[in-house]
Amino acid sequence: MTPLRTRLAELQLAVMLLTRLPAGRMAQAPTIGAAVWAFPLAGALAGSIAAAVLAGALAAGIAPPLAAGLALAASVLATGGLHEDGLADCADGFGGGRDRARKLEIMRDSRIGSYGGLALILSLGLRWQALAILAGQHPAVAPLALIALAMSSRAGLGFALLWLPTARNDGMGKSATGTSFVRAMLGLALTVVTLVILLPWPWGAFSVLATQFGVQLLFARVALRQIGGQTGDVLGAMQQLAEVAGWLVLTR
Repeated sequence: MTPLRTRLAELQLAVMLLTRLPAGRMAQAPTIGAAVWAFPLAGALAGSIAAAVLAGALAAGIAPPLAAGLALAASVLATGGLHEDGLADCADGFGGGRDRARKLEIMRDSRIGSYGGLALILSLGLRWQALAILAGQHPAVAPLALIALAMSSRAGLGFALLWLPTARNDGMGKSATGTSFVRAMLGLALTVVTLVILLPWPWGAFSVLATQFGVQLLFARVALRQIGGQTGDVLGAMQQLAEVAGWLVLTR
């Protein structure tokens, strides 16, 4: 397989893993670790759908709060709520488990408890409010911000897979190990370039990324204390927390 076809296969795998968008089938899939550089690009695809919905709704005269709600709904549909599910599972496990084994057991349970429900309400509520504020103040910028934050909130996941041990012997967190610093840096570099292009404020890209990486680093330390490392749910929660942090920076 040529290098170009290999990179395209890795991008295809990233889209299949992080979204519910149609991505075809793969006769021979690359490893998840090899595809981490493309995680931000998969986010950009989901963010572009939400951005198109937001721009269309605003152009149709729909009020910014309602347009923001429609855009978030499109985003959740594009990703299948995978990251939201990870946030809810982590909140339930970290908040309700007595020890590491119990926390991991709760996180694997498909049911959502009170901690998970509250985490989802707060995450969606903060993102909704922030997007509505930005759409009302800067309607031309808000759709671009959706794409930018969809990328930047996933740029740190490669580093989490690189540096955090796995908390389970199975699951996505385990199967996604084996990445490299170069691949994680490639995803970050693509994100930085895109954010500099999309965000109109000179401070925007670097303030967003610095804040998001700080939040993800703090949550990584929490995950280490709580369950001893990362899982697929931890990665999903990291994405959600980073996205909320990014919106808070852009609307300050």
